[in-house]
Amino acid sequence: MAVTLYNLKAESGLKKLDEYLLTRSYITGYQASKDDITVYSALPSVPSYEYGNVARWYKHIDALLRIAGVSGEGSGVTVESSLVAEETVATPPVSDTKAAEAEDEDDDDVDLFGEETEEEKKAAEERAAAVKASGKKKESGKSSVLLDVKPWDDETDMKKLEEAVRSVQLEGLFWGASKLVPVGYGIKKLQIMLTIVDDLVSVDNMVEDYLTVEPINEYVQSCDIVAFNKI
Repeated sequence: MAVTLYNLKAESGLKKLDEYLLTRSYITGYQASKDDITVYSALPSVPSYEYGNVARWYKHIDALLRIAGVSGEGSGVTVESSLVAEETVATPPVSDTKAAEAEDEDDDDVDLFGEETEEEKKAAEERAAAVKASGKKKESGKSSVLLDVKPWDDETDMKKLEEAVRSVQLEGLFWGASKLVPVGYGIKKLQIMLTIVDDLVSVDNMVEDYLTVEPINEYVQSCDIVAFNKI
């Protein structure tokens, strides 16, 4: 169901938006969507805690845009600024009320708050597009990984083994500290830290496609992920 909001730059508009959000977490639907971004962009400043529901919603959307972004399509929302003071809008005569109610039943739009100029509408759309674009520029998450790299036997040159492992260079892959750990019978394994950008590197694919194939498998028998932690 589409929603129309009016006069969000005035106290009267914020008050009605606050009432609207009293029983809702988002502008439309049950997840953050483009509708929330549109209203978020239309607000001239951070809402006062006098409007508790609006302030709660604004803080939540702001956090999503900074951390995870918003991808939901939404049902459609229009933000308009009223050109007529609300105080001048009289209650319709009783004789007209039933007709108005009948029209409302056939109308999918929820008209909560009056009219806006083309310039104001264009500015709101541009702000929404800018916020959406900034959400796409967020940095991808990173993970810290501890990898066990095992040689074939006690005669494997561990220095060359480590050099072979570090020779794997991928976008979003950063090698860290390492050490040799005894495993018995004179054999040592290489424990090495690495940091990855989650959207760019899959550790499983890296092991399968790089670390255990020629020419590196001349030194490396197998690799095990010992620890995997989000940063």
